[in-house]
Amino acid sequence: MATPSVLDPAPLLANGFKGQLLRDGDPGYDEARAVFNGMIDKHPGLVVRPAGTSDVVDAVGYARDRGLPVAVRCGGHSVAGKAVVDDGVLIDLRSLKGTHVDPQRRTARANGGVLWGEYDRETQLHGLVTPGGRVTTTGIGGFTLGGGYGWLSTTYGLACDNLLSADVVTADGRVVTASEDENPDLLWGLRGGGGNFGVVTSYELRVHPLGPIVMAGLIPHAMDGAGEVARAYRDLVERSPEQLCTGIAVILAPPEPWVPAEAVGKPAFGIVAIWAGDPDEGREGLAELRAIGSPVADLVQPMPYTAFQSMLDGFAPTGWRNYTTGEHMTALTDDAIDTFLEHGSRIESPMSQAIIFRHGGAISRVPEDATAAGHRAAPYMLHPIACWQDPSEDARHVGWARSMSEAMRPFTTGGVYLNFEPDEGEAHLRSGFDADKFQRLVELKDTWDPQNLFRVNQNIRPSAAAVPGQVRRE
Repeated sequence: MATPSVLDPAPLLANGFKGQLLRDGDPGYDEARAVFNGMIDKHPGLVVRPAGTSDVVDAVGYARDRGLPVAVRCGGHSVAGKAVVDDGVLIDLRSLKGTHVDPQRRTARANGGVLWGEYDRETQLHGLVTPGGRVTTTGIGGFTLGGGYGWLSTTYGLACDNLLSADVVTADGRVVTASEDENPDLLWGLRGGGGNFGVVTSYELRVHPLGPIVMAGLIPHAMDGAGEVARAYRDLVERSPEQLCTGIAVILAPPEPWVPAEAVGKPAFGIVAIWAGDPDEGREGLAELRAIGSPVADLVQPMPYTAFQSMLDGFAPTGWRNYTTGEHMTALTDDAIDTFLEHGSRIESPMSQAIIFRHGGAISRVPEDATAAGHRAAPYMLHPIACWQDPSEDARHVGWARSMSEAMRPFTTGGVYLNFEPDEGEAHLRSGFDADKFQRLVELKDTWDPQNLFRVNQNIRPSAAAVPGQVRRE
């Protein structure tokens, strides 16, 4: 491994920087550069932990003046490892915490380093929610900027649909607001275009009444008969109200009290569900789903919304190696179900999962051109998650996820959800957007970041016509 570059922090300190600066060899440096995916091993030249927006402005200027790449970290969950960079500047926003909820306006303002579990804790004090990450350690930043499909999205839309405004540090070091009234073009790009246009230090999000108690949980089934259960599930959810938010999954049965001893470690099928409404109404709303087949157990019950949101945390250990994809589906046909179950049953790691999320509803009601996030008409999303520890097993586990994606390709739209995708080049990146939308994003990049300072992401490169140094000024 090459020796990482070590950058001189003196110019930042001379400018009045108030946060923390870490270089290779400093206590905390290795913790700061470690991200969720254990396959990623990058060494930034300088880690910047800002105390406020002014420190972010200084860090951006420091990187820009030296031609250094900039990575921005919140939760660090990018499977492609985009939350860290070799030899460049890592702006670690985890130092910027805090969420303020305004119950009267139905909004919440969260700083750029807030994780979804932290955000939910604050909003649930008021019985309010925003569709968020399905793992509590997911950062609000990358999740929202990449679109943001959560359990509640069929009812309340994507996280980016609920983004009302954002404070952004631009490539030339200005602090601007993106909203429907100020820089609306930038807001359009932030709603699904990723971190291509600046560093967001604060998010204003719409919140909706739900909780603190919800009717939700897991309905596990044996693999025998899973095909019939999945077909009945499909037929039900496609005629159900949007308040019924669901997904289906294949996992290796964990050593839990509800799992028969002989079934532990073997493939199992499950339905995950939450009723986005009054829990008493949820009993009736979930009754038909719970009556499908002969489940091994019925774990649907009144529970805190925060408990439901953390339900998958045990399957998402930080530092394990992982590889995932996210592909929009045209339909959940009988053949798609059979193929999904066949490949799902080949899982070999206790932390791997094969998931299909039910979408539609509020997601598909938003006009396709209203946000950078696209592929809204897709009624389902395929999400294989390979998660393992031993580096010598990389090929086997990555191969499983890829083989499932390939086998399911006839049932997909050809579009991908980039938050779940590895970095596989520009052609693959383009499949996250339609052609017109991608061109609009390039034009936005030309306007706000013509030198491509913010390129450590699912990168939309500026066009050859972009003029370096000519950044939009209001």
